[in-house]
Amino acid sequence: MAYEGSCHCGAVSYTVEGDIPGEAMSCNCSHCRRKGFLLTFVPIDRFRLDSGADSLASYTFNKHNIDHQFCTACGCQSFSVGTGPDGAKMAAVNLRCVPAADLDALTIQKVDGASF
Repeated sequence: MAYEGSCHCGAVSYTVEGDIPGEAMSCNCSHCRRKGFLLTFVPIDRFRLDSGADSLASYTFNKHNIDHQFCTACGCQSFSVGTGPDGAKMAAVNLRCVPAADLDALTIQKVDGASF
């Protein structure tokens, strides 16, 4: 199985190999909190950018470990790329940008990113 996501205007779209997860992470860091992300993390080889590479801009902060990608047309941040704690390349997928995700059914794992 696979699921798809996109920015608001549709210029940026992607596919993730695997099932939509039943849980998501909600972080209270200064960035995630303001944007209201519900994140899931997948190995980068399961993530495929289908369109919009030329429409993406990047934002980094703090330790610059995560490359927050956003659409230059609509401003939506539907995913990020970075390195996991084990050193593996990861994609952080914003499940709010996955139309097939049932957000009300997700188990939310709260992370105290404000303390990192």
